[in-house]
Amino acid sequence: MITWRSAVVVSHGRRWPGAAELEATLEEGVGGFAAGASVRALAYPGLVGLPAVGERVLLNVTALARGLGTGGYAMVVALADTLPEDPAPGPGHLVKARYTPLQEMVLGVDDQESAHHDVLRDADDLAGLPVVVADLHSALPAIIAGARHAAEQAGRPAPRVAYVMTDGGALPAWFSQAVAGLRAAGWIEACVTTGQAFGGDLEAVTVHTGLLAARHVVGADLVVVAQGPGNLGTGTRWGFSGVAAGEAVNAAATLHGAPVASLRVSGADPRDRHLGVSHHSLTAYGRVALAPADLVVPVFDPALGSAGPATGLSFAELGQRVREQASALVSPHGRHRLVQVPAHAALLAALASSPVRLSTMGRGLDADPAAFLAAAAAGAHAEHLAAGRVG
Repeated sequence: MITWRSAVVVSHGRRWPGAAELEATLEEGVGGFAAGASVRALAYPGLVGLPAVGERVLLNVTALARGLGTGGYAMVVALADTLPEDPAPGPGHLVKARYTPLQEMVLGVDDQESAHHDVLRDADDLAGLPVVVADLHSALPAIIAGARHAAEQAGRPAPRVAYVMTDGGALPAWFSQAVAGLRAAGWIEACVTTGQAFGGDLEAVTVHTGLLAARHVVGADLVVVAQGPGNLGTGTRWGFSGVAAGEAVNAAATLHGAPVASLRVSGADPRDRHLGVSHHSLTAYGRVALAPADLVVPVFDPALGSAGPATGLSFAELGQRVREQASALVSPHGRHRLVQVPAHAALLAALASSPVRLSTMGRGLDADPAAFLAAAAAGAHAEHLAAGRVG
């Protein structure tokens, strides 16, 4: 069930492509918020229009009532007293968030009405295109930072990157300030939203058509596949939305791409199952991925010092733990190919230059540098693959 409240918009906050922050006062209390209290609300103008100051809005406040982590937002479901204008007539019959009250009709890149339909109708081959797979959205800017750093060190131009967003986390790509910032900085050429996810530069039905669009429509040099922000986890082995990372490896391999597995690593997480290589990576790549991938293991420079103030691990200790955990995934014990990539001060500096804030599980670059270094190492390896790719 949804917990509903009506509220009155009192001010506008930040805007980024596809999203608008509002401050609104509740007409009835909910959770720890009394009637008349101000809450942060988020509207997607493409779905509900842009509420004006003084307008009443209907809010989904379920997350506030339950204390869930949605960035602290109430979500604007509709304007209470007015209707937004009808969208302009246009092509497209692909419905996403299907059979929900806010289902969205979009023009799919693989839609029969799309200008790209003829290209994608028979497309079946990525021709060795590197595809970096990660289970968390927070890995996205770090992967790209690593790829750009590798290109710069080799005297090559920065790679043309496509982000293929799956529907394991947020469905609207508009929710991600990272995607907006990376697009604005030129670090991402296009965002392709797949499955039930929507709001990307291109819309696709499946991860497979999203990958093919990245090659044949975007002309990407490398692709990053990850869920949107707000992953779902239950503290169980299989009840985690990022398990789909293994399926993305399979999709990339099926289409003759070059899958690169980015490990979820932490030197700061106090939970043993996430310290070093997360158990989610071990499940996704060890149990779900049936096709071999390049499994990138960062080789941490011991001179980096502490890997996590919260755990007291040094990078030397963390590196040893990561190597031992990853050994189960690579030959001769597992199906993947071991690729070791140096993770040193220069790569850390490249991460610090990201145009968007780096944050994973509430920890930034200073608190958990290993998390971002591991992702950047995967990006660096993918850039090397892209540079050597023919076709």
